[in-house]
Amino acid sequence: MPTSSASTTDTAKSAPSGGVQSLERAFDLLERMADAGGEVGLSELSASSGLPLPTIHRLMRTLVACGYVRQQPNRRYALGPRLIRLGESSARLLGTWARPYLARLVEETGETANMALLDGDEIVYVAQVPSKHSMRMFTEVGRRVLPHSTGVGKALLAHTPADEVRALLGRTGMPAATEKTITTPDGFLDALEEVRRLGYAVDDNEQEIGVRCLAVPVPNSPTAAAISISGPAGRVTEAATEKIVPVLQQVAAELSEALASSGAGA
Repeated sequence: MPTSSASTTDTAKSAPSGGVQSLERAFDLLERMADAGGEVGLSELSASSGLPLPTIHRLMRTLVACGYVRQQPNRRYALGPRLIRLGESSARLLGTWARPYLARLVEETGETANMALLDGDEIVYVAQVPSKHSMRMFTEVGRRVLPHSTGVGKALLAHTPADEVRALLGRTGMPAATEKTITTPDGFLDALEEVRRLGYAVDDNEQEIGVRCLAVPVPNSPTAAAISISGPAGRVTEAATEKIVPVLQQVAAELSEALASSGAGA
């Protein structure tokens, strides 16, 4: 049958990168599923990837058998629980790689430095180096927060299409953490426009009264990531912002280079 013959060629064929084509395709499908919210149908995957349905069906059958994808009762496919362990280990490792860069931020700014990722609809903190000041901010590694009330959330969503941002906010809601929290989608989209204009994000007493946070995305990170500093509003002033932001941007660029080189060809 043509299908089984195609399967044999698929498995043996090398990708243009020199890797195994079927592996590259499988990971591409997993990423497309994540981008689509974690659950898709075969026809959607075929339309977005350009791969024929029989090829996608074979790949998905393998991923289901390995536990990385599960088939729902409605015949659609969802990301499977085995990915959770991989994601948690990867996030911990990413945080480990980031710590020396966060330590440099603390040295140069005097404030607590954080790294956060966008995980589904939530922000998760994966690394922190605390300030040496006696009065300092502390966010537990592993803590999850909603994006609309954080500087890292704004930095991570700044270049996301507006309709996707609205959909995310519709799923999470926009509860007020303080009286300064942005609680409307239009207000949040305005804030994201300001992030794009300035090149950095600000949480000005929006997550916690008395605390200001400055954040920037890590460019070209393998997964959407942002770094930030946070401190008392009395120290993280407008004047301090002018000095801190260039340091944040420089450290984010250097971290991006380090992450890219650590993933360079084996």
